[in-house]
Amino acid sequence: MANALNAPLAKRSRNGAVLAGSAAAAMAGMALWNTYRARKVEREHPPRGRFVTVDGARLHYLEKGGGRPVVFLHGNVVTAEDCDLSGVLDLASARECHVVAFDRPGYGYSDRPRGAMWTPGRQADLFRQAFARLGIERPVVVGHSLGTLVALALALDHPEAVSGLVLLSGYYRPTLRADVPLFSLPAIPVIGDLIRYTVGPLFGAALLPLAAKGMFSPLTVPERFANGFPHGLPIRPSQIRAEAQDTASMVSAVAAMRRRYRELRMPVVIMAGTKDRIVDHRKHTVRLHQEIAQSALRLVPGVGHMLHYAVPEQVVDAIDASFRNPTTLRSAAGKVEPQSASLETLPRGREHGAGATSSLVQA
Repeated sequence: MANALNAPLAKRSRNGAVLAGSAAAAMAGMALWNTYRARKVEREHPPRGRFVTVDGARLHYLEKGGGRPVVFLHGNVVTAEDCDLSGVLDLASARECHVVAFDRPGYGYSDRPRGAMWTPGRQADLFRQAFARLGIERPVVVGHSLGTLVALALALDHPEAVSGLVLLSGYYRPTLRADVPLFSLPAIPVIGDLIRYTVGPLFGAALLPLAAKGMFSPLTVPERFANGFPHGLPIRPSQIRAEAQDTASMVSAVAAMRRRYRELRMPVVIMAGTKDRIVDHRKHTVRLHQEIAQSALRLVPGVGHMLHYAVPEQVVDAIDASFRNPTTLRSAAGKVEPQSASLETLPRGREHGAGATSSLVQA
């Protein structure tokens, strides 16, 4: 009787062991495949820039032109290549600027050492050291999307190292976002590692085209981005970790910094597209402008999150103005139509109304 009862239990135990072994083998196979694919994309798209090592981390950067120093800090998912493909690096260098676009830690070909959360403040400390090592003296720092948080941290924690800010499509106030918990999962120790090396890259590859459409919407994804950006780099396990950590720390970083925005005494130019589906320009861009006395606000009608592709010349105009005084933008306000977009500058006190809600964290 006992043998008859134990037989089904033994069978179920054997079946469970087989299933567990099969699942482990499948995950090992996915990990090997994703590691191979990461190495393959790195061979196909080798680094185009130079490297500098500071505080044990090797940073990759693109460099062009000579003259006034300008540093570009990209957003989530993308790399410094994004700044180059948009055209802003060439345009700025043509206006006698020495432009440097960094891969932020963990993105592209920059290291992201383990052992600590690379918050915007920690990244800012690293870039301050990189400026000193490379001889970059008091640059205008241009940040896009999540890169604006690092730019703000640089200006707040190291004001002597920055002469001005140009902030594009930024997230500046803590808000509830349904996408943050989802995209933060790969940042969780152990479980995150498992995700990053197995299903993470597969889901990333499937979602990346949709994310790109959302970032550029309502405009179409430009051909130079669709064909020129190395889409395999953002879905490598190493970069997924960086993207997830930045997403996980985004809200808390903004909550800590927002009380200090009024400390800024340097020129600040704040730009955003009025059709941005990633970040609500009225809740973030307009309100930041209201908190910084010496800031200038420029809104680009009909343009989404990737405004540096739609109006690259206007971004460079903002850089020029920040070297002088951003309020000169108001006297230069007018209509322009690069790629079906127009640009308008709002004086303080005229920024009212409700905007659309945000969705993805991708850029």
